[in-house]
Amino acid sequence: MKQIIFISFLLAMVAVFSCNNNKSPQVLPKNDAVKELYTCPMPEDSVFSDKPGSCPKCGMDLVKVESNDHQHEEAEYTCPMHPEIIRDKPGTCPICGMDLVRKETESKKLGDVDLEALLEPTNEFVVSSIPVTTMEQKRKQIEIDALGTIAYDTRQVGSISARVSGRIEKLYVKYRFQKISKGQKILDIYSPELLTAQENLLFLLKNDAGNTGFIEAAKRKLLLLGMSSDQIQQVVQSGRASHTITIFSNYSGHIHEASSGIGMNTASGTMRDISLITEELSLKEGMYIQKGQSVFTIYNPDKAWAVLNIFGDDQALIKKGNAVRVFPETVPGKDFRAAIDFIEPFYRKESKTLTARVYFNNSTLQIPIGSQVKAIIFGDTKEANWLPKNAVLSLGMDKVVFKKMGEGFIAKKINTGIIHDTHIQVLGGLTMNDSVAVNAQFLMDSESFIKIKN
Repeated sequence: MKQIIFISFLLAMVAVFSCNNNKSPQVLPKNDAVKELYTCPMPEDSVFSDKPGSCPKCGMDLVKVESNDHQHEEAEYTCPMHPEIIRDKPGTCPICGMDLVRKETESKKLGDVDLEALLEPTNEFVVSSIPVTTMEQKRKQIEIDALGTIAYDTRQVGSISARVSGRIEKLYVKYRFQKISKGQKILDIYSPELLTAQENLLFLLKNDAGNTGFIEAAKRKLLLLGMSSDQIQQVVQSGRASHTITIFSNYSGHIHEASSGIGMNTASGTMRDISLITEELSLKEGMYIQKGQSVFTIYNPDKAWAVLNIFGDDQALIKKGNAVRVFPETVPGKDFRAAIDFIEPFYRKESKTLTARVYFNNSTLQIPIGSQVKAIIFGDTKEANWLPKNAVLSLGMDKVVFKKMGEGFIAKKINTGIIHDTHIQVLGGLTMNDSVAVNAQFLMDSESFIKIKN
């Protein structure tokens, strides 16, 4: 009787337990095969069910498991502190007693990036999803921007020198940069040498008029000493020697005082100290000048040149004869066309640019000497392989791009040529099928980290 009562009690307890279990999700055994599977978001709970519900451990809503991503039969569990402990079901670590956590079955991947890519050396491989670009082969019309100044054309410079020693009796030039014309009076000079030569000519005419050879020689000597034919004829007609001889200008332009060295500094394209330019002339009436001394220098403002500075990257694109369009800063609306007439074969002192000269007629433009200009130089059309300048990183003598390789980029050295506008010519190191990062600077933290692969 007692056995029957005990068995009835056990059956009642089993029934109650079964009813309670029906209220919560069923935990599936290891080898159960289901079409849909739900699991707890907390990986350490490791609860799986064939229908939605709540986690019996933490109470969170179960979430649907994507197909074939988290099959229970593929689950492995490991200790957070001792990864060498691996089990096929939840439990505790036999070493430290911590709860085992579920191990990801596809742990070799992180997002869309291979773990092997992440393990590449940081100075050889860069993981990034930055946009890429490829080389483009096309013909480009080369246009180069340049800056410069307007200077006197030194081919038109004239010099007024003393052919004899003497004293300045009268000075017709009153101030620096005075404009004079050809044939205009410059100064009157008294010269004992000139006076003696005139008296010799008059003596021959008076006492030996038939000796034409000596007379012509005396006239030529006066010509060589600086007298004009009209002045000599006046001496012959008057029969008297002139104590002072007028010196005339053989050039037209602005007069500069040669003895003081004031004027346009053509070497640098800049004017000298303005206080020296505007002070009075150092030559005075009554002063003596020596034979052969350069007294004045005359610059013709109607003949000028534009001195253009060419940077090193553009030197290979420019040659004599290239067309140029010049925009003066003082008269922007008076831009004019010309051509490069001369390229100086040297760098000027303390300058990083090469200088090109453009000769032009300034008689109508009247651009002030020393003013700034902008210019566009039209070079030859060039066909080449081009990359955007931002895609190329300069490491001094080396030029580097970041070539696309799998999930990231490697630094690769390339050979480059000319730089034009926003593009750079590629001479070697890449093929047309190679993709490179559009912004090389973005992928570099420090140049010292870059290891170039040739």
